[in-house]
Amino acid sequence: MSLKQLVKSVHGLRSSLAAVTVLQLSLGGPLASPVQAQPNTRAPIKHVIVLIGENRSFDNLFATYVPKGGDAVKNLLSEGIINADGAPGIHFSKAAQFQAVAPFRTEYFISLKPEEKAPYQTLPPPTLNFSPSPDASIIGFATEPPPFSPSTPTSFLAAIEPSLGTADLGLLTTGASGQNNTFVLTPFPDFDTRVANYNNLPDGPFPLEGPDLPYDSYTGDTTHRLFEMWQQSDCSIKNVTRKNPSGCLNDLYPFVITNYTDQIDPFDTPPAIDDNGGGNSMGFYNMQKGDVPVLKSLADQYSMSDNFHQSFMGGTAANHVMLGSGDAVFWSDGQGHATTPPSHIANPNPLPGTDNVYTVDLFFDGNFTECGNNRLPETRAITSYLASLPYHPSSNCQPGHFYMINNDAPGFLPDGTIDTHGIAKGGSLPPSNVRTIGEALNEKGISWAYYGAAYNAAVALQHHPTSTDPTVQIGAAYCNICNFESYSSAIMGDPAQRAAHIKDATDFFAAVDNGTLPAVSFLKPDGLLDGHPASSKEDLFEGMVKKVVDHLTANQELFASTVLFVTMDEGGGYYDSGYMQPLDFFGDGPRIPLIAVSPFSRGGHISHTYTDHVSILKFIERNWGLKPLTARSRDNFPNPVVEADNPYVPLNSPALGDLFDLFNFPDQGSQDGNSQ
Repeated sequence: MSLKQLVKSVHGLRSSLAAVTVLQLSLGGPLASPVQAQPNTRAPIKHVIVLIGENRSFDNLFATYVPKGGDAVKNLLSEGIINADGAPGIHFSKAAQFQAVAPFRTEYFISLKPEEKAPYQTLPPPTLNFSPSPDASIIGFATEPPPFSPSTPTSFLAAIEPSLGTADLGLLTTGASGQNNTFVLTPFPDFDTRVANYNNLPDGPFPLEGPDLPYDSYTGDTTHRLFEMWQQSDCSIKNVTRKNPSGCLNDLYPFVITNYTDQIDPFDTPPAIDDNGGGNSMGFYNMQKGDVPVLKSLADQYSMSDNFHQSFMGGTAANHVMLGSGDAVFWSDGQGHATTPPSHIANPNPLPGTDNVYTVDLFFDGNFTECGNNRLPETRAITSYLASLPYHPSSNCQPGHFYMINNDAPGFLPDGTIDTHGIAKGGSLPPSNVRTIGEALNEKGISWAYYGAAYNAAVALQHHPTSTDPTVQIGAAYCNICNFESYSSAIMGDPAQRAAHIKDATDFFAAVDNGTLPAVSFLKPDGLLDGHPASSKEDLFEGMVKKVVDHLTANQELFASTVLFVTMDEGGGYYDSGYMQPLDFFGDGPRIPLIAVSPFSRGGHISHTYTDHVSILKFIERNWGLKPLTARSRDNFPNPVVEADNPYVPLNSPALGDLFDLFNFPDQGSQDGNSQ
């Protein structure tokens, strides 16, 4: 979700607090109907839950993690890029970042030659980039939560955020920067002076710490979109090594985000250059100093992957769609026939006289590309690189199709109404016929639900858009672009399907508590709890994770046959040191965390098998005996085959694991995911 969209849409919440003392409200809709989980499963797992946070790469959270179970892990610490205290390590230069030098490219590129770039002398300073402060204002609107006033009644916080436990509700009132971050009055760049040594950082990863920057702090966002992420990855066959056969160097992160939209921002007075985050992409938390304690504890107790990836270069919507379908969606007539969008077509070729200012991406409007058209420089740059790889991955782009590559809203509003106004403007995708996991589960009679926090409030807000009730206004924080079924005619466009399968997070907790949880559950926090930089904090996401785990483990009968996958939608534009396997035009992207919480995953095991979001589909399909969704979806890829001394790199690319090796099932030999 765009932070600007969230701030605009939640406008008015804080002003409502003065009139609120004690609220007695439940945001929950009707409880999930009792269901019988499908008994015929390959493994003793009868319930799969997928909890999806926002915008954190593996190294951003697990940079200094040291495994408890004795397994190896690949992160900034183990690679010697940093030391345990967060300072530069002996191999710090492996993560050095570069900037382009003149003469600049005149067409879109995804790689620079050595003579076309030079390392930074010091890293571009990190910025606040929309993180809140007590006196902040964004595009003329007072910053609404985050955070709430410290005097906000606990009953109010509990009413609007029922996905947090009582002990964590106070996190909604803390963490503002304390700096003047008034974008209407203060020009960019808005440096985050809380970061220790912010204006003299060495060229590489830096810890998100300082005397005034505790873990419980809102920090600046950074940009993450498809064409930008391909550039940040700096991929070329000329860079190939045995352990990095894709040749992606990941060394243009700050350069790309500080340049691709360097232009006058008309919302600034006086006009100023929009910096998009400066050096934010190189920041990391330090578990050695107590950061990210909940996820660390789960990794210590259960299994984790250090080779799980965002499936799509870019942001929230496309990655959630790939999670639900193993594919990308495209602009159509609403009946499945590809047509041309009226607007929002990306053109990442640089404007004349600039080093990398995109021709069309002003205010993030470049959401579609005709990637099956190789006459376009941006398409040719990526597809020619794919063709140069030894395994020649397909672009998976059909001619005449304009695929959604960045955040375009779904064609269905929360109550199932078609968003005709948004579709006419190009800001909402027409209803899609791309097949989803929901349809496959329906066909086999396997129960499932998508639980979105604040969904019930979103429906109420749609029907009462001028409501001043904060418990209705919080519906603006519901993430419509996260619900992959909101793009689907078969589910969101069918009233019976929508009622049966699209639920609120309150319904999830009720189903866990009363034993009516479906076989497959997707659970999404709202925009205040999802951990997204600037609009949320990671400890808020950890608060929701903790409540989910507490409820699950309190129902031991249910937990005995359940796995909770805790992961992210994407890395949020944060740097990661891991290997990336190109699968098609759309990705993969950098590593993100994945933890499997289950009685069958105890012991702190770390899997190195190459996986991404679609691996969750493969797990569901293998466990319940389902076929791949379509002939072109990524769940057709085989499980990786690797060499013992190079476990991160599949020899049989393109390949994706099915996550079975995260578990210790009875008769493990027949269950091993690599035995297929």
